Amino acid sequence: MKTIRNFLLFVVAIIGVFSVSASAQTNVYGKNTEQGIERKVFKEILSLPYYGVFDSISFKVENGVVYLYGNVVQPTTKSQAQRYVQSIQGVTEVVNTINVLPFSSFDDRIRSSIVREFDRNGGGLYRYLQGTNPSMRIIVNNGHVSLEGYVANRGDYNLANILANGVSGTFSVKNNLIIEKD
Repeated sequence: MKTIRNFLLFVVAIIGVFSVSASAQTNVYGKNTEQGIERKVFKEILSLPYYGVFDSISFKVENGVVYLYGNVVQPTTKSQAQRYVQSIQGVTEVVNTINVLPFSSFDDRIRSSIVREFDRNGGGLYRYLQGTNPSMRIIVNNGHVSLEGYVANRGDYNLANILANGVSGTFSVKNNLIIEKD
């Protein structure tokens, strides 16, 4: 009888140790910490169905409040971003200041021309536009282009700027690209 009681006490002690260890990990990396919420927001934004190379959404998390900002081509992307982020556990409020770019066939032509130019004459620039989370984003608003994201070196930074400026119909190019090695 004593052996069974000692065995049960041992099992309860082991379970208690594992549960304390698991709760400590949840508090450090869990959903309710700011880092945990940031990771979840990042994943939710990348999973938006119409979020692409012509959209740029940034966010900031402060005390459970998520601030969304940036530019998107479709209004549904703005509303879906808010809905997806609001569903994250630990988010108390979403402040959505994402700008919906105006519908314009003129801007659409510039967008496709820049992508085509990067593919044809950009050497390796096209690689920055591929994948589910491209490292370069092209924002066009009434003929004004903004290049957002990351490139590997100064040469790619300069080439992207030159090629975007050379696209017919472009009024200005603001190069906000960040060089990874700098």
